[in-house]
Amino acid sequence: MLQIIKTQAAFLVPCLVFLLLGAVLLLNIEKGDFIFFFNERRSLAGDLFFAWGTKLGEFVPYILGVLLLIYRKRYAYAIAIPVLAITVSIVSYLSKSFFAHYRPYTVFKQEGILDQIQFIEGISINKAASSFPSGHTMSAFAIYCFLSLVFPKKKYLGLVFFVLALIVGLSRVYLVQHFFQDIYLGAILGIFLAFAVYLSTVQVETRFRRRAVKRSV
Repeated sequence: MLQIIKTQAAFLVPCLVFLLLGAVLLLNIEKGDFIFFFNERRSLAGDLFFAWGTKLGEFVPYILGVLLLIYRKRYAYAIAIPVLAITVSIVSYLSKSFFAHYRPYTVFKQEGILDQIQFIEGISINKAASSFPSGHTMSAFAIYCFLSLVFPKKKYLGLVFFVLALIVGLSRVYLVQHFFQDIYLGAILGIFLAFAVYLSTVQVETRFRRRAVKRSV
């Protein structure tokens, strides 16, 4: 396990920095401050960037990950990606149902400050009690952390994967879909699930290899 962590410095170190800075922010800002921070700095380029960036936490990276791993003949890990996707979906649904926190739109409306928010044209705003944690962020950190674990020798990819996951998380706040605390927990859960599925896959693959060796003897 320690060896795995060492090989994942390019992904895990930025994650640790993000989580530490995020913890400081959560202790020193009000719940909606991060949304207002982005709200005051909106631009057409930013709107387009984050509108597309949020899609990096949806199904496309999972499909590309499966195709890449099949191409590289890493079949066990290719199979693990749909397992990861299903696991993320289940954990996201259960955690959202358990906490049942309202989305920013509903919270701001209840507080009478909704008119202070600039919404992006064409972006459908979720108003349900499903804000905490962020499913998109959980999904992004899960798939990109998993891919980083599968390709430990490509160290530069770890940093690229972290940046992609971070873009997804920040996009959820920029698009007024989540509060910062939502993406914070989403990132933690995503990383945890990635490690859980990866380590389980390693164990399964190791057992099959041992059985294959025994049969060949």
